[in-house]
Amino acid sequence: MDWLIIGGYSIALTVICVFSAEQLYLAWIYSRSKKNDQRNNLKAYPYITVQLPIYNEKYVINRLIDKVCQLDYPTEKLEIQVLDDSDDETLELTTQKVTEWSDRGMNIKLVRRPNRIGYKAGALAYGMGLAQGEFIAIFDADFLPEKDFLTQTISAFDQDTGMVQTKWGHINQDYSILTRMQAFGLNAHFTVEQTGRSSSGKLMNFNGTAGVWRKTCIEEAGGWQHDTLTEDLDLSYRAQLKGWKFKYLEDVTTPAELPVIIPAIKSQQYRWNKGAAETARKNLASLFRSKLSFKVKFHGLMHLLNSSIFIFLLIGAVLSIPLLQVKHHRTDLSSAFDLAIVFIIGFLGTTIFYWISARVDRPRNTWKYFIYEFPIFLTFCMGLSLHNAIAVAEGYLGRKTPFIRTPKFNITSSSDTWKGNKYLNKALSPVLFIEGLLSLYFLYGIYYGIKIEDYGLILFHLMLSIGFGAVFYLTLRSK
Repeated sequence: MDWLIIGGYSIALTVICVFSAEQLYLAWIYSRSKKNDQRNNLKAYPYITVQLPIYNEKYVINRLIDKVCQLDYPTEKLEIQVLDDSDDETLELTTQKVTEWSDRGMNIKLVRRPNRIGYKAGALAYGMGLAQGEFIAIFDADFLPEKDFLTQTISAFDQDTGMVQTKWGHINQDYSILTRMQAFGLNAHFTVEQTGRSSSGKLMNFNGTAGVWRKTCIEEAGGWQHDTLTEDLDLSYRAQLKGWKFKYLEDVTTPAELPVIIPAIKSQQYRWNKGAAETARKNLASLFRSKLSFKVKFHGLMHLLNSSIFIFLLIGAVLSIPLLQVKHHRTDLSSAFDLAIVFIIGFLGTTIFYWISARVDRPRNTWKYFIYEFPIFLTFCMGLSLHNAIAVAEGYLGRKTPFIRTPKFNITSSSDTWKGNKYLNKALSPVLFIEGLLSLYFLYGIYYGIKIEDYGLILFHLMLSIGFGAVFYLTLRSK
């Protein structure tokens, strides 16, 4: 049993170290990448269809349609599809807005399907069958594109470019500690990771919104499919394996609203992590059979399996307390505990990855910002590890669940409140109570480490206890 504990912990730590090394590599690539995104001169304006996939978004639908209808693009070359699957009062609001803008000369249509099969992917596929555009731009309900979005993105397309993705901004980043934590993590993805992959010719992904597709690319890749919860990542890999190139524009930012309560964050994280595992399960074989170089395949593998880190984080965390016990009672196994170098490499890679992002996000007072936000971000990631690990495991095992939308709030300032939102799920999951128990479990780990005078894991256990405790408390508070 002692060797099983040591082995399990060592494997978990090693895998985390490998993923951290990938982050370090992307940070290195980003630091070497050219920051000037190339644009072409628009000699003619291609026809564009803007798709707005909607389902029960009464709080944000009006501002979305208003913002999209104000895009600076020739109206005779622009078609807007409001793909509304709503079954509540959102439909009435949508109908009024579509009529209002249609009367003002916009080519905007309300598109209703006979059923909601395929959720968002099904809506996008249905709309594409009616779309007239050569290019298709997509915005989720909580996004607010800038007026020049279409000219900025379309001018970046070359002949072999299938998709152009823009950076996400955050209209409510400073609303609370939760929104700051999310922004900290997302900024690293949209700064270091997406730029690193795009600039070095690695496989990257469409983020589901705030991007533009070439319609031919979608068709040649097999169209939108709903057998994973991340139809965006799935189509991204199928398209790139067909030879299409993707571009990421770090200098074009599309603002959006961040979830403001833990249940909303959890639903989003569940979909992203489970969907990534489902996409890996579906596309890894095609990736390895492709004619891409070994280097591109390897980084594609790391990309698709990235959500697996939550499984190994949870395993390493849970085994860390039995490991202390083994270490205390089995001095004959002391050489087996020499994992310091693995931990240091892993932590160093992750730290540099987020530090570079922080320098871009907050060029002034970077140290102050980073020292405060980075530990909070890591703590919440640890607190969400059980929830996310379950999502990843379900994805790999092929357990199918419906597409659960992330509730939107229309919260942009500290005076706005999420209370009374009709889309909140009031049910309590059994996972919540396990998270509460894990908080106590790691609190015991702190006590035990002090008792045996082994202080090496106390900070780790403190972050785990606070993380799980915060997730437990904030989830209960929102019900």
